[in-house]
This record gives sequence, structure tokens and C-alpha cells, in this order.
Amino acid sequence: MERTLEGRTALITGSTSGIGLGIARLLAEAGAKVMLNGFGKPEEIAAARAEVGRLMGGGDAPYSPADMAKPAEIRAMVASCEATLGACDILVDNAGIQFVSPVEDFPEEKWDAIIAINLSSNFHAIRAALPGMRRHGWGRIINVASAHGLVASPFKAAYVAAKHGVVGLTKSVALEVAETQITCNAICPGFVRTPLAEAQVGPLAAKHGVSEEAALRDHLLAKQPSKRWVEVEEVARMALWLCGPGSGGVNGAALSIDGGWSAA
Repeated sequence: MERTLEGRTALITGSTSGIGLGIARLLAEAGAKVMLNGFGKPEEIAAARAEVGRLMGGGDAPYSPADMAKPAEIRAMVASCEATLGACDILVDNAGIQFVSPVEDFPEEKWDAIIAINLSSNFHAIRAALPGMRRHGWGRIINVASAHGLVASPFKAAYVAAKHGVVGLTKSVALEVAETQITCNAICPGFVRTPLAEAQVGPLAAKHGVSEEAALRDHLLAKQPSKRWVEVEEVARMALWLCGPGSGGVNGAALSIDGGWSAA
């Protein structure tokens, strides 16, 4: 891979697995120094650090255990990235959680947690990282939103509200940095093939009495016209492009990668 990000640094939240880890791999392969963040089993975090570190040239990638529901820990994470890597040129806000329930039964604590982690954490990380980007005269902020930042589904009130908020936050920040070499964009994936997503297929098949192939196509991916998963690498390559040469004119965009879901 062409090392288009040589000399850049990146902080990626929720990057010990799934989409975040996929983005971390590609940015490291393209030459960036990457700090990881996220929860998980110690051995899984160690494996992620070793893998990304190898792509960075050796040693473990730096890691922050910051809880995205706690603003003070988010500020400390950004400060640690700047101290450890010398800057925070690229911020990828990817951490997220989900809970599904009719709105009248939606637990208040679940609403608060989803808004905190899926939306407010983006604000706190951007607020902490932006001054350093302004000092260095360059930056890329990428908010991993969702197709649910553009369209709604029932029983996901908090998630839909948070992801719509992420798209609005992205646009507002983009306008504030429009005359600089900093951009702020959102990526809006549909259903992405991750271990957590794939684990939903078996229970759906059992629930509806159909094959796993039919459960995937006709139930889980019912709203995704392509009827296939979006792959983690596809999302990661979009993030990589937004950080690389030729992307500076893209600012404030909510970029769909959802197999046509939001076009319907």
C-alpha cells in the first residue's frame, strides 16, 4: 500500500475490534501512527495492539482504556495521544453501543448511555483534539455515524437520535473549520459484517424457521437493497481516502456506504 499518511498520527475510538480495528489497520498500513481505544478481553486487546503495531513498524500500538461515557477520560485520552505520538492529526470517532426496544418501554439508563457513547463522546473528543489540529494547521475528523443517521427504523429511538445528532455535529464542525486545512466528515454505513452482526443471523433463522441465508437476506438485510454485507474494509478504505491526498474539498459530508439503503 502507498504510504500516504507517513508522518500523520491517528486516534480511533472503539478500535479494539470491528470497524474501528479495520480502520486502524489501514491507517497504520498507510504510514500513520495509531492509538487504539476500546473495551474487550485483555488477550483480544493485546492481539489488536500487536497487529496494528506490526503494521506501524514494530512494537505494540499505544492504547487508551478511556470510557467514552466519561468526558474527563476522553480529554485524558486525547492528551495521551498528543503526548505519546506528538499530535492528534486524525480523529476517528467510532465507539458505539446499541439497544432495541419500543420507545414507551425504552429504559432511561439505556437512552442515556447510548446518547453519551454514540453522540456526546464525539463532541468531547472533537473539542479536545481540535485545538491541536489548529496549532499544527491540518486535521481530519471522521465520525462513524450510520445509515440510521439519515433514515430511521422502529425500536431504535436512542440510536437513531444519536446518529442523526452525529451527522448534525459533523456539519456544524465542518462549517467552523471550513477556512482551514481541517475537515470533518461522517461515514454512514449500513449493516457491516462484524462478529457481533454475524452473531445475529443464527437467532433470526431460528426465530423465523428459515435458513441462515434466508434470515440474512430477508430479515437482517431487508432494508439493504444490495442484500449483502458492507465489508469492514470498505468502510476502512473510505476513512483512509478521507485522510489522504485529494480529499480536502470534502467537508461536512455524510457519506453513505449502505448498499443503497438510504437511497430507497
